[in-house]
Amino acid sequence: MAVVFDTEKVPDITLFSSGTPNGIKIPITLEELGLPYKTVKIDMAKNTQKEPWFLEINPNGRIPALTDTFSDGEQIRLFESGSIMQYLVEQYDTKHLISYPKGSRLSYEVNNWLFFMNAGVGPMQGQANHFHRYAPEKIQYGVDRYQNETRRLYGVLEKQLGGSTSGYLVGSKCTIADIAHWGWVHAAFWAGIDIDEFPHLKAWEARMLERPAVNKGRNIPDKDRMPELAANKELAEKSAREASKWVMKGQEADAKK
Repeated sequence: MAVVFDTEKVPDITLFSSGTPNGIKIPITLEELGLPYKTVKIDMAKNTQKEPWFLEINPNGRIPALTDTFSDGEQIRLFESGSIMQYLVEQYDTKHLISYPKGSRLSYEVNNWLFFMNAGVGPMQGQANHFHRYAPEKIQYGVDRYQNETRRLYGVLEKQLGGSTSGYLVGSKCTIADIAHWGWVHAAFWAGIDIDEFPHLKAWEARMLERPAVNKGRNIPDKDRMPELAANKELAEKSAREASKWVMKGQEADAKK
């Protein structure tokens, strides 16, 4: 890994994650910044994210999470993907490789799209995934509700990218706003969304994938299976059935608490 960060602070980063649209945001960010880090794979099929040691890092029992040594010499814990991404660029992106100077107009615009992702695309597409792939019974209202809302949000991204001269969401370059969205758009088919309906967004997804850091980070800590699953309907259905078992098991365990 080429070290490109320029800061007096020495990273002591451990990433706790798995290969989900949220999970891959952080390794992609770390790779874009050229930061050294250790990875601990969280096996959600085994409910590792609910074990006591992990809840000390993220009390919500979700991935991704990250630890680092803070400026006071003590360990700091970070959870929620947007919070982690903001921390990484504030602490380490002194050259503004994937961010803009703090307090600048463009930095606030990046925040707009980061929160748009975390409050909109992620939750809505996540629910589309659930009702389309994992729910033990088909509830058409749920499928339609969340697929339609995901399409609406994709339409907002489509319009933004259609007016972009750089091909990215904000300003002249790829930022954490783009990185935050990429894994979800890359997995559009899993939610039952046809990316061909959004030509600017489809082109952006391919453009992002050409970036070495994106191509590497999407396979950490697990191999990116989305292209394989998209090309094989039978395999996708089998994978969804297997995942549904641990999704339902996890929900049952949460309901008992």
